[in-house]
Amino acid sequence: MTDYPLSPQLSAFVAKTLGFNSPDSTINGLRIGYSEMCQAFTPVRPANVSIREQLIDQVPIRQYRPTSAAPANGWPSVLYLHGGGWVVGDLDSHDFITAELASRLNVVIIAVDYRLAPEQPFPAAFDDCLTVWRGLQADAATWQLDPRRMAIAGDSAGGNLAAAVCLALRDAGQAQPRLQALIYPGLGGDERLPSRTECADAPLLSTSDVHCYHALYLPGTVKPSAYAMPLLATDLRGLAPAFIAVAQFDPLRDDGVQYSERLEAAGVAVDFHPGHGLVHGCLRARGLAPEVDLLYTKLLAALHRSLDL
Repeated sequence: MTDYPLSPQLSAFVAKTLGFNSPDSTINGLRIGYSEMCQAFTPVRPANVSIREQLIDQVPIRQYRPTSAAPANGWPSVLYLHGGGWVVGDLDSHDFITAELASRLNVVIIAVDYRLAPEQPFPAAFDDCLTVWRGLQADAATWQLDPRRMAIAGDSAGGNLAAAVCLALRDAGQAQPRLQALIYPGLGGDERLPSRTECADAPLLSTSDVHCYHALYLPGTVKPSAYAMPLLATDLRGLAPAFIAVAQFDPLRDDGVQYSERLEAAGVAVDFHPGHGLVHGCLRARGLAPEVDLLYTKLLAALHRSLDL
């Protein structure tokens, strides 16, 4: 096992997280263990946010809406796509960040309960996320949203989906989000990227874990495309400005690094956060480790700027 020099605070977070590993290695067992772990890191929701669950074209969503009066032109908003390797996670698993973003930014956050693999492999999750984005844009007035001030964000597999939605919108000639915020995203990087080897047994996500999730999301019968793995895209011009944060000790680190470099080369503005000392999945350590709080500060600042808050 490689020695990863984590801070004492982040080491304690990793140890607590690993304490929830389920002895049941079935998909259902993994989901139950993941949900229990997530619940342990989910604080009480802020008082200034109201919650409502609905469907957009049959896709379940949860909206986090400030309790204050809506602006005249409608609320700025962020579509948030949860992580979990396309296999685990749901509306509750990322309540810790969606409620926080709505409260801190005073914007509407829409979380998507997209279909999960392996029961529903690619393109199910991607289709659901794209459907919700387009539904919000088409019915912005009904939702009391400002269609010109919408961003998209996601962590891990959610970062993959957020990047893929931007590619699909660009290819269809539709308006881009104000920002694509990708937090330690898995983007289909080459197996020879240095982080795959350097962080092969990193805490909370190993290279073998990455392979397993990819195999479930993209079974052999499915042909990979840029909408499944955005680093396969040959042209990154015309995409939304990006905030990309990676984790230093993460086999997916260089996916984000490479995407940042390619976006910049294509003329896309990129705000890159190198995530020194971070591990994959560390968003749950908000308030527990200063290096994670720094990530939140950077993310909130990027969303604040892009949405003209």
